[in-house]
Amino acid sequence: MTKSTLHYFAAALVCASTSAYSVDNTAARPSFTPEGIVEVPAFSLPPSTLSSAEAQAAMKRRAEMSAEQTRLIEPDVKKARMALAKWLQPQVDDMLAAYPVSVDETEVAGVPVRVFTPKHGKFKPDRVLINLHGGAFQTCWESCSQIESAPIAVVGGYKVVSINYRMAPEAKHPAGVEDVAAVFSALTEDYAPSAIGIYGCSAGGALTAQAAAWVPAHGLPSPGAVGIFGAGGVRFGGGDSAYISGYVSGAFPAPALDGSQIDMTRGYFDGVDMTDPSVSPALYPEVVATFPPSLLITGTRAMDLSPAVYTNTQLLKAGVDSTLLVGEGMDHCFIYQNRLPEAREAYDIIADFFNKKLR
Repeated sequence: MTKSTLHYFAAALVCASTSAYSVDNTAARPSFTPEGIVEVPAFSLPPSTLSSAEAQAAMKRRAEMSAEQTRLIEPDVKKARMALAKWLQPQVDDMLAAYPVSVDETEVAGVPVRVFTPKHGKFKPDRVLINLHGGAFQTCWESCSQIESAPIAVVGGYKVVSINYRMAPEAKHPAGVEDVAAVFSALTEDYAPSAIGIYGCSAGGALTAQAAAWVPAHGLPSPGAVGIFGAGGVRFGGGDSAYISGYVSGAFPAPALDGSQIDMTRGYFDGVDMTDPSVSPALYPEVVATFPPSLLITGTRAMDLSPAVYTNTQLLKAGVDSTLLVGEGMDHCFIYQNRLPEAREAYDIIADFFNKKLR
């Protein structure tokens, strides 16, 4: 630590101790090890006063939600998928009631897809969006494809093609991104590449970043824009937010101090170098420089905050048109909760982004 840095911290401590607004000096404070590890004392974190009343009320229901989530732990992937679909069905029903869509089950380039169009109103005939659903690369096609696609189809007036890409344990990387590239390539026969957008949340957000790198690297034109939600262009679990969210949110366990973490993907990335450009493109300036305009969405309590912030920075450094939306007090993929004002605001921002960037 330089002298100037020490002087800064010393001055900050003096200001804190003499300020009329300083906190109780008897409260527990963090301590620091020589290795730079912060020992954080236990503390209570109330709902953010800057979040909506609906979001603050939702925080009060977390105890019940946590109890339900424990029932979804199931070693058999087929049973786990069925259990998750059953648990999320009320959320799907609520989303479809708020954003009515017509759904067509079909295939594109041999890949199963769902095509969503607004039930009450027209959609843009010369533009299309590709949705990549969340679910840790191993589940949630049934529910997440509907939760992610319906609001954007209705709010934006879009045809949304949601891809049932290959997942673990039946497949491994790069199966998913290969399926995305195949569907994207097929859609370029009917749409200009610049009129095609790709977006997804959680695993789908990570897969979107991977696709943005994969497509031009394999001789295809870039899409017109991408939306990387609940993720970044680097592997999950990286950065401060994985640790902080692990103890503040609890949606995902915090990694160990050495960075190791539970594999939630059922081996989707087994044997893969997680720093490879096809997995973590944001680690490579020359790769992210090929990205189209990008919108990243995360939350202050989400484990994906650090990957999203880092990716946005790398995109801006590479000269890419990139926008970062951070929901105050929001958790991972808060856009799944359509009753939150923050989620509905995000739908408007997503629709406006694609409306402006697709050509």
